[in-house]
Amino acid sequence: MFKRGWFLPIAAVLGFSFLYAPIVSLVLFSFNENRLVTVWSGFSLKWYGELFRDEQMIKAAILSLQIAAIAATIALVLGTLAAVALVRFRRFRGRTLFSGMVSAPLVMPDVITGLSLLLLFVAMEGMLGWPQGRGMLTIVIAHATFCTAYVAVVVQSRLADFDRSLEEAAMDLGASPVRTFFDITLPIIAPALVSGWLLGFTLSLDDLVIASFVSGPGSSTLPMVIFSKVRLGVSPDVNALATIIIGIVALGVLAATIIQLRSRPKKARA
Repeated sequence: MFKRGWFLPIAAVLGFSFLYAPIVSLVLFSFNENRLVTVWSGFSLKWYGELFRDEQMIKAAILSLQIAAIAATIALVLGTLAAVALVRFRRFRGRTLFSGMVSAPLVMPDVITGLSLLLLFVAMEGMLGWPQGRGMLTIVIAHATFCTAYVAVVVQSRLADFDRSLEEAAMDLGASPVRTFFDITLPIIAPALVSGWLLGFTLSLDDLVIASFVSGPGSSTLPMVIFSKVRLGVSPDVNALATIIIGIVALGVLAATIIQLRSRPKKARA
């Protein structure tokens, strides 16, 4: 029997080890000279050089970043509009159906979503001639579709706690509803908008299943290229790529933490 004072530290160590030990091993073996990821034979940076010489990986990374940025921006606009409609206009015909359609991508399996979008694009191409084939455009549309639901949830939760008296005071002083929205509402919900955009960007960058359905030749995203590589065995350049991504994420989290701490009042920090 563990004493109560020892149980929580031991459980925390085991939990964090389970989560982060694979990541630490991945980072360590990205500097391994040996091609075998299970055998350490010395420190080397050659796999980082191999990574930057891999044109397929670089093109896939650039394509994924472009798709993620565009899809997250589209999802931010659509998700914000959907959240405003659900929070500010509580009674309108079809609200229940609209709310269900907005939330459906959150619980829909990726396979069903990807297959449905593929059939939609095929039908649209047959009837309208657009979009022609599958490529970056169809991936952006697909990613924006399911990212919109996540953005709507984030923004909706922020608008639900919004103090409407601020908007009423601005309109009492002569501001139009449009100017009130842009001058009062948007700055206050800006953290939720940033969070929603980052969430959409991350989900789009990480997606494999849906992109596999709606992509075509020459439009392979980074997760698709990595998946095709690891099916034949884990390559050290994949470890190097993962290490770079982990480093970028860690720097982003550290920068956000520093900014958040500096933005707090001195009394709160004390």
